[in-house]
Amino acid sequence: ICSILNETQIKKIHESSVYLLERIGVVIPHEEMLNRLEEAGAHVDRKRQMVYFNEELIQDSLAKAEKKFVLFGRDISRTATYAYGNRNFSSISGEGYWIDRPGGERRFASLADVATACKFGENLDGLSVVGAMSDPFEIPVEYRCVAVLAEMLRNTTKPVTHWFHNRKTATYLVEIILALRGNQKIAQQYPLLAYSLEPISPLRFPFDGVDLLFEIAKLKIPIGAAPMAQMGATAPMSIAGTIIQQNAEILAAICVAQTVHPGTPILYCGTCHAIDMRTTQMIFGGPEQVIFGVALTQMGRHYGLPVSVNVGLTDSKRVDAQAGLEIGMTLLTAAAAGACAFGLQGICGVDQAAFLDMLVLQNEIASYVESAMRQLDFSDEALGLDVIERVGPGGTFIDNEHTAKHLRKELWMPRLLDRDFSDTWRNAGAKSMEERCAERREQLLNAHPTPPLSSDIERSLNDIVKSAKRNLAP
Repeated sequence: ICSILNETQIKKIHESSVYLLERIGVVIPHEEMLNRLEEAGAHVDRKRQMVYFNEELIQDSLAKAEKKFVLFGRDISRTATYAYGNRNFSSISGEGYWIDRPGGERRFASLADVATACKFGENLDGLSVVGAMSDPFEIPVEYRCVAVLAEMLRNTTKPVTHWFHNRKTATYLVEIILALRGNQKIAQQYPLLAYSLEPISPLRFPFDGVDLLFEIAKLKIPIGAAPMAQMGATAPMSIAGTIIQQNAEILAAICVAQTVHPGTPILYCGTCHAIDMRTTQMIFGGPEQVIFGVALTQMGRHYGLPVSVNVGLTDSKRVDAQAGLEIGMTLLTAAAAGACAFGLQGICGVDQAAFLDMLVLQNEIASYVESAMRQLDFSDEALGLDVIERVGPGGTFIDNEHTAKHLRKELWMPRLLDRDFSDTWRNAGAKSMEERCAERREQLLNAHPTPPLSSDIERSLNDIVKSAKRNLAP
């Protein structure tokens, strides 16, 4: 297990977070939520819409939270499990821009890109949760998320990750999930997705983010407590201060979620970043992100919660050495710390655009990390003492039956990394990693088609999207 914080530091982070919540408080501009939190034991200043959380309420909320959960795809045999000892990788829920080729111009993302991303994610073996990767520019924002979810379900059978908009659109999203599952009981039993409750750093909640909780609670949708504090901009210019504020905002989000629906499954999300003071751009892949990823994984595990952290990302705009360094270093350390979910993949640079080639590289690196984190076999047969004895000093194992038997189990074989002899590599075109990722992208785009929805569900989705467009669009 990789760690950065000791027990004294973990205790100090928790106590400092509670201090912030008790003494400074959090803005929650939602009357019903203020009423519920006051009934739960928080001190509420209604005039300022401030909520002050005490240790008792925080501990009670942590105790109520469900600490493991499973997401189920349209095909319920396709799952993503949280806090079951495995790791989950997902593509980004949506970006405003899309890039078609390495070094190409950005263009506005479209609904057709949603279909492409989901078909692509369906065939990408390391991806357990599929995101739309596109925030379609041509669809009015008032019903965009409804159209996107319907399109996603047409094109992937895996669990999905999805941006929510507000309570009105959430009613249509709930309708879509009910149409898919058949009834409320089955929808609760097989949750399709999780919702990210995102406080606005520092120490404020958005009205819509809180308001839609009351709608999705009927399906017991898991909640990711996911502020994005930014060191030097919306959080203190220190790693420790940012971690404390991030943790405080997460604890507040957990209290909010448990007040709406006690027992809601919670994902602790270490999604903070540093700011590059030269450009004022967020940093995805710096060494600070290694520290944030490991430290916040430790904090989430301290509370007994499954943890997602923003790692495995890159500031690079190309599939290059910088991308490999930043993705690999941040992902491996957080995985070794015990995180079970990782920053949404497929982003080109820091939210500059969605790019399938970057997702291909991240999938290769994730496979590498998964192999590095494997459970080792120390059985007598695996130790092979009898084999070593038979081969003896100066012998070879290359033609041994033991080698053939254990080859595929013990040796990770890359799909994209180059291990060929120099002449072989040159004769095959001397291709770069960027070129190999582009080739792999084309293979996946032309791979197996996603099975179609049943005609009844397809008809229901069409009706729901049309209703949302008619009632919500300007």
